[in-house]
Amino acid sequence: MKWIGRRQSDNVDDRRGMSGGGKAVLGGGVIGIIVLLLNVFGGENGQMIGNILQQTQGQQAAQTESRALTPEEVKEGEFVETLLADNEDVWTKIFQENNLTFEAPKLVLFSGQVQTACGGASSASGPFYCPGDKKIYMDMAFFEELRTKFGAEGGDFAVAYVLAHEFGHHIQTLLGTSEKMRQAQEGKSEAEANKLSVALELQADFYAGLWTHYNEKQNAMLETGDIEEALSAANAVGDDAIQKKMQGQVVPDSFTHGTSEQRMYWFNRGFKSGDINKGDTFAELN
Repeated sequence: MKWIGRRQSDNVDDRRGMSGGGKAVLGGGVIGIIVLLLNVFGGENGQMIGNILQQTQGQQAAQTESRALTPEEVKEGEFVETLLADNEDVWTKIFQENNLTFEAPKLVLFSGQVQTACGGASSASGPFYCPGDKKIYMDMAFFEELRTKFGAEGGDFAVAYVLAHEFGHHIQTLLGTSEKMRQAQEGKSEAEANKLSVALELQADFYAGLWTHYNEKQNAMLETGDIEEALSAANAVGDDAIQKKMQGQVVPDSFTHGTSEQRMYWFNRGFKSGDINKGDTFAELN
């Protein structure tokens, strides 16, 4: 992906290399696997992430410490700042085209664990968006997990896809989609509520594809293999792929994020159409 030389967002809070304050939940192990299964690309489940983590056993006081970032981490931060700026620019344009007012989210880079308005979370949560503080949270170690444990291709555009997906959840908050979804879930069976959650997640994938379409037109960022990297990441984090790998069987009624095929389809639909009106996943999944 071509990214060097473009604007970098100042809406990034880089907390890598720092820790401390209150309680921190240890990631990994059984709890980490369960949370990862529930919350890969956490989306609007930020509150659930916090609740699950804060209710688990095994909390310990975090040590207050800091360290200098490595040159690789510094470059990684610059890349993420550029991606965030690209998302800000694209969505500002889309909102202007539709006579809407855009509000940019903050992005928090962290290592290990973090406190959010949705509760405490660890890197086991995967990247997620918290509507309570309108912030995206990412531990960059997730992308190595995505590659080594879930078989996704490596590469910088996998990071771009994930960030654009989480940014999509912010767009859903601004448009009121997330709140309508939560209201629609009230009184529904678990299976019906899960279908609505799937629609929300697939729409965020559509928005990631839409961002890719616009950003390519504005910045000619794509290089050979980039779209394949995004689709590989989408394929790796489908509910069916994760369940088959982690528990050996697939339970469709428990899906909350969509199948690998669905996630790839909706990303591609956004990318190829470039039309925000083509992303009504709720209507098409009913």
